[in-house]
Amino acid sequence: MKTIAHTKTHRILLVIIPFVFFQLFFVSAAHAKIDAAQKPNIVLVLADDIGVGDISFYTEQLSVRKPVFRTPNIDSLAEKGLWFSDAHSATALCAPTRYAVMTGKNNYRSYAPWGVWGSFQPSAFKVDEPNLANVAKNGGYATSFVGKWHLGGDFAFTEKEGIYRGTDEGNLTEVDLSKQVAGGPNDLGFDYSYMLPNGIQGPLYLAYENQQWSGLSDSSSIVYFDEKTVPDPIIISDKGDGMADSAWRTENIGNIISQKAVQSIKSTPAKQPLFLFYASPMAHLPHVPPTLFDGKKVAGHTPSKHLDMVYELDLQVGRIIQALKDTARYDNTIFIFTSDNGGLTYRVPGTLESGHKPSEIYRSSKNAPHEGGHRVPFIVSWPAKMSQAKKDDSLVLVQDILASIADVVGQQIDQQAFPDSKSFFPLLQSENAHRYQARTFAMLQGGSRNEVIYRQGDWKLIINSNHKLSKFEPVALFNLKDNISELEKDNLIDSVLHQKRVSLMFQQYMKTRGSLQATAY
Repeated sequence: MKTIAHTKTHRILLVIIPFVFFQLFFVSAAHAKIDAAQKPNIVLVLADDIGVGDISFYTEQLSVRKPVFRTPNIDSLAEKGLWFSDAHSATALCAPTRYAVMTGKNNYRSYAPWGVWGSFQPSAFKVDEPNLANVAKNGGYATSFVGKWHLGGDFAFTEKEGIYRGTDEGNLTEVDLSKQVAGGPNDLGFDYSYMLPNGIQGPLYLAYENQQWSGLSDSSSIVYFDEKTVPDPIIISDKGDGMADSAWRTENIGNIISQKAVQSIKSTPAKQPLFLFYASPMAHLPHVPPTLFDGKKVAGHTPSKHLDMVYELDLQVGRIIQALKDTARYDNTIFIFTSDNGGLTYRVPGTLESGHKPSEIYRSSKNAPHEGGHRVPFIVSWPAKMSQAKKDDSLVLVQDILASIADVVGQQIDQQAFPDSKSFFPLLQSENAHRYQARTFAMLQGGSRNEVIYRQGDWKLIINSNHKLSKFEPVALFNLKDNISELEKDNLIDSVLHQKRVSLMFQQYMKTRGSLQATAY
């Protein structure tokens, strides 16, 4: 493989704190709830831009409509597992939700509340705080990350000391793209990583294995893709020009990353439990489905290229399930499937025309403060413990994954370290399900228009804010019990009867946020 980057030793400005420092937040491993020899494997699949209506199981549960196409592998998880009807991403957008998933924290606790979007922006993670990787690793798990990162990190200059903090776009010959020197998956506790800095939308259109650039072919080089040099304009149709692997073809990425996930499963010693975080970039734009995937037709399988990508996601999940079965791990694997935000209803020709509804019965879609923007599919399967579908109507957030995994791997952690994460692990064990006490409120975010959301029981208050989060104004009040579709005619924000509720909910939101108090209760 060839690279335009020069080989040079750089003095990195960021000092990496030894991994042992993570132990400060781990109270005790003696409280493990499962014997070490019986610890279940854990697979977390975080899909990209997948709404509840994109999963055929949810479509059938939420409406009387027949699905336009089926997602049989994801459905199989729900058919013998726990599925949540009131589950939410942290925000209605990708990057900020990924921070919340990794840390179990609400986004206003980050230096970048609206997300770390650029490949070269500083990481929002603190190495002395728990995250999915170090929690699982401290529990004795082999840890892997495969897929879309979208959480920033550090790349050095080629000809001078220091870390590059500029744009992702352009012909970046001044940046050493041969490696990510800090702020990546391995720095946070993943033993293995195969990372796409910004998924398939790019730029960067590059892959990194254990934070070293990994060419997609034996003859790969790092080149500049623009409208004149890119092999197919669809590759850069979403976010524009930038640095790329000369062999990058968007339609091949799903096959590549799911194979890496399979390899990480099969290479883990049989006696060691594994944690795999698979962050699929499907079904984000650009929509370039492969012709075939494991012998099955993908392109043209559904009424639109968008839905072909959803179908490919399902086949990726099927490939991971099969790898778990091939290694005799599946029965004792907790498999979590969810999404970073709601589904797509724009720039998807053919999808809505086919009768498919990515948000199903909910209003709006990705990037909106309404339910369609952040209510997501959330399925937890554990064949050794569950044999039939079980619905749960509890209010659940993607932030809750970290506390749940800490329970699974036997790590009792100071709640202050992830104050917004509430474990749903008791629900996976029939003998302990009665111990679970559902959330009574939640604090979420909308999309690029900077809305914030306060959910209290069935009541939902939408608050407009500015990007710096210094101005707040309530603009909508909905009773989801009576108005699940958030019809604007039933927006109660100006109702005389509900002014006290609006005022009280707004005050509670501002007080909770301003005091930085825990919200996981």
